[in-house]
Amino acid sequence: MTDSHNHLDKYICRPKVETPPPDDENDTIDNWGFGWLRGMRETAIMLEVRHRDGSMSAFNYATLDRAEFDPSEGITLHFGGKTVKIIGRNLNTEARPNVRLFNGLLRRRIPWIQVADDPTALKAPKDVTVIEDVKVK
Repeated sequence: MTDSHNHLDKYICRPKVETPPPDDENDTIDNWGFGWLRGMRETAIMLEVRHRDGSMSAFNYATLDRAEFDPSEGITLHFGGKTVKIIGRNLNTEARPNVRLFNGLLRRRIPWIQVADDPTALKAPKDVTVIEDVKVK
């Protein structure tokens, strides 16, 4: 029975199964104040907010029911009963071709955002996205 099985194997076309690469920090592009998922079809499950004091919060993208961008006010995200207000500069400036913070949040391509400390904000070039504060209510 083993011989006949081996004989059939050479006539049966089987696709190669490749294992996906392990998840790690190399899956994201670091854009000063936020991360962007590299893969075209990649989406984040949660948005991680890294606060200035070292604490972190995470919000499930599945509960994001409304998002607003006002250049003078910032970005407001409504996650179920919580409101996340992102304050900063260049919040919808193109960091790289087709990479914008607000658009990335809408498409669930942003796995994390980072509130800048004062030295980082001062060192950042004038045209990059800098998150100065995140308020959660």
